[in-house]
Amino acid sequence: QVQLVESGGGLVQAGGSLRLSCAAAGNIFSISGMGWYRQAPGKQRELVAIITSDGVSHYSDSVKGRFTISRDNAKSTVSLQMDALKPEDTAVYYCNADVDGPNYWGQGTQVTVSS
Repeated sequence: QVQLVESGGGLVQAGGSLRLSCAAAGNIFSISGMGWYRQAPGKQRELVAIITSDGVSHYSDSVKGRFTISRDNAKSTVSLQMDALKPEDTAVYYCNADVDGPNYWGQGTQVTVSS
């Protein structure tokens, strides 16, 4: 059984920074794509950023230049550094990963940005 465990959410003022981390735990052979998604109240879940096992990353236009995704393949972790946060970044952030084929989701971590 594979689990994705997130940490690092919280409350921050606009313009501030937060760092989210996600660790994959369980019997893991390989992880291909890893990423972060978010869901704001009343809205659909949307892609924030993804990164391949080779380190190629892709960002949504709304966070490009402000957020940085990274991963440590040896530790099976993915992180999201969020800078210059805006109130519209407020959402539950979910870690996502393709582990040995199947796709997994974390439980989500709340990020709240106050104006």
